[in-house]
Amino acid sequence: MERERLKSRLGFILISAGCAIGIGNVWKFPYMTGKGGGGAFVLLYLLFLVMLGLPIMTMEFSIGRAARKSPVLAYQKLEPTGSKWHIHGIVALIGNYLLMMFYTTVSGWMLHYFYLTVTGKFEGLDSKGVSDVFEKMLSQPTIMIFWMVVVVVAGMFIVSRGLEAGLENITKIVMVTLLVVMIILAINSFFLKGAAEGLKYYLVPNISRIEETGIGNVITGAMNQAFFTLSLGIGAMLIFGSYISNDRSMLGESVTIVILDTLVAIVSGLIIFPATFTYGVDQTSGPALIFITLPNIFNKMPLGRLWGSFFFIFMSFAAFSTVLAVFENIVSCGMDLTKKSRKQVSLFNLILITVLSLPCVLGFGAWAFDWLKPFGGTILDLEDFLVSNIILPLGSLVYLLFCVSRYGWGWDNYLKECNKGEGLKMKNWMRFYLTFILPIIVLFIFVFGIYDKFFK
Repeated sequence: MERERLKSRLGFILISAGCAIGIGNVWKFPYMTGKGGGGAFVLLYLLFLVMLGLPIMTMEFSIGRAARKSPVLAYQKLEPTGSKWHIHGIVALIGNYLLMMFYTTVSGWMLHYFYLTVTGKFEGLDSKGVSDVFEKMLSQPTIMIFWMVVVVVAGMFIVSRGLEAGLENITKIVMVTLLVVMIILAINSFFLKGAAEGLKYYLVPNISRIEETGIGNVITGAMNQAFFTLSLGIGAMLIFGSYISNDRSMLGESVTIVILDTLVAIVSGLIIFPATFTYGVDQTSGPALIFITLPNIFNKMPLGRLWGSFFFIFMSFAAFSTVLAVFENIVSCGMDLTKKSRKQVSLFNLILITVLSLPCVLGFGAWAFDWLKPFGGTILDLEDFLVSNIILPLGSLVYLLFCVSRYGWGWDNYLKECNKGEGLKMKNWMRFYLTFILPIIVLFIFVFGIYDKFFK
């Protein structure tokens, strides 16, 4: 079969950015920025994006475009005869499934909270009542299963319609809507009473907060956030490289995608911090910020039901854009491996991912086991640990070594493919850094993630 192609450059950029943009941009980046010294953390984050994420993104895209295959088969076309790089293709596919085993559930939470907000279920509740809503949701697997199935069915239906008619067209709508809603929410936050204080806390460099957190923690925090925000290491970007033309250089396109991802992260803070300072609540991290703190704020805010509905549709679209991108990766791999049609592979994976997502849902009740406590206490935490701390950093290291090593695809082949077309070019003088320094940094991120989880 002739390989499908994306119709437009805009489609490629928005799909790739949608894959990178996720719920971590909203519930983690603002908190880490505030804790890490405001503007100082942002500068470190941007520095590490350029040093870490950007070059590895160009490598995933370049491998995909050169091979014109899905991640599971791309290595086989480019690797030297007799080498074993292709084993990582299978690991990358497993990583995509693992990611969706919990991400579909969390995406369902966003839809559930949009429903609760738009129908006024939070109105009249005090702080404890809002907190109880979240606990009630976690204790009712049928609710979580319903919304998880909605996410899986909607995502697979869109992907089954084809690359252009399904994924590209719908992603354009999702991403443009996400960006418009995000800007509306940010403008509203600027007019809140605590806007000036919140923005100062968020964006002005604060040495005392850096000292309180520890300069080492701030640096490693910025490094980790910059590395993990782009979803590199499981072929999620590689697949879209395989669908594009040779008209544009991969560095130029990667810069645009990184700018979009960073824009969403930074604007999320512009939405959240003015609100938290206006209503005097803590800037908590993780699920508590999204599902407890912000609903309390919307309850106190004029037109809070409207702004809360906007916020949770924004969060739903941020999560769903990632789901669509990873579903496309999974379906493309399935088509390459089985030679079945897109619709057949989509239907099979609709059933498979629904079943594979059930342990995450049940992990908050019947399947809450003591042995999961080192990972955070739930199956979701275990799945997140395996993807974030093992598969993403080690996968990124494999892509990196494949592109710079003479035992892999090699520097010359990578540079030639990366620099095809108009746009920013990778330079030959970057070879030393990418070959000898960046692998050590990525390995440090992997080791630090294990140490931080189990030994700190």
